[in-house]
Amino acid sequence: MKLLYFFFLTFSILLVSACRPAAEPVSISDKPISRNTMPRTNLPMPPTKPVEELGWTILDSEKVEVIGDYNGKVLILDFWATYCPPCIEEIPHLKELQAQYGKDGLKVIGLHVGGKEDAPRVPAFVERLKIDYTLATPEDALIYTLLGDDNTIPQTLVFDRSGKLVTQLVGYDEVVKKKLDEAVAKYVSN
Repeated sequence: MKLLYFFFLTFSILLVSACRPAAEPVSISDKPISRNTMPRTNLPMPPTKPVEELGWTILDSEKVEVIGDYNGKVLILDFWATYCPPCIEEIPHLKELQAQYGKDGLKVIGLHVGGKEDAPRVPAFVERLKIDYTLATPEDALIYTLLGDDNTIPQTLVFDRSGKLVTQLVGYDEVVKKKLDEAVAKYVSN
């Protein structure tokens, strides 16, 4: 009987102590915490450096270019990957734009964002589609600043001659094609 009473008493004490509410959270700071050096916030983060200093590395070379290198030209940055059907549809049109407006100051840069697993497929892809404009790999800061957390591809950005982002298009279809044509025609003629 004493043993039963002992177990009942122990169980009651454990039950009572387990049912207490959790302590109130204590605020140590008014700054959001960070993991992997990225602040936790739902607000857009400012660029890590000026937009004109954001850049890319040309494929098959060590040459690094930045947006500021193209001041005085209309610049198209196209984010693509080999496994992306709309990207494949858009490439012939980008080739046409480069051929039509290149002499007037248009420069198309294709920025491969397919990752390391897609990189080995790029040379055959370039040859198959006969891509004749510059291809590169963007730096992380460029992707983060211009695309944020939207990883939809293709994304096509048009910068005017002063380096200002004037058009950002997501996906590729007839509507996007028309908007891209209008933006290029407008800013090349300025």
